[in-house]
Amino acid sequence: MLSDELRGEIRALLDQYEEPRSALMPAFWLAQQSDGHLAAEAISEIAEIVGVDPGYASGVASFYTMYHLRPVGRHVIQVCKTLSCRMAGAEDILEHLKAKLGINLGETTPDGAFSLCTSECLASCGTAPVMLVDDDLYENLTPERVDEILAQLGG
Repeated sequence: MLSDELRGEIRALLDQYEEPRSALMPAFWLAQQSDGHLAAEAISEIAEIVGVDPGYASGVASFYTMYHLRPVGRHVIQVCKTLSCRMAGAEDILEHLKAKLGINLGETTPDGAFSLCTSECLASCGTAPVMLVDDDLYENLTPERVDEILAQLGG
């Protein structure tokens, strides 16, 4: 359930767009920032506010990997899995992360610090392999560099 404050912020978004439905994705972002993920109830409430069908809203939310449809860790690690990154060793980086964190893809560490997933493309093919941690891109990864990054993040 969205807070009254969040509902107000989402309604304020509607004024920024000629078409109210254009506020759908920014509204999802606000809800996710507030709650850490985008729950099904939030998607339905946002759909009602912006005036779209809840099924349409769910489809949009599930299409984009930037929306987390279930709770995630404090840090979300996305390893690029496209061809350039795979050829440069992304699979080794992914296996290293799984071993280091003790989790598989789609899981969160028991302490809630990290969630691990893959991404189709992080648009940095020339510096592959890469991963995105929250909003920060890390390039030219090696297992040692991954360990440094995790240590900086508290893992």
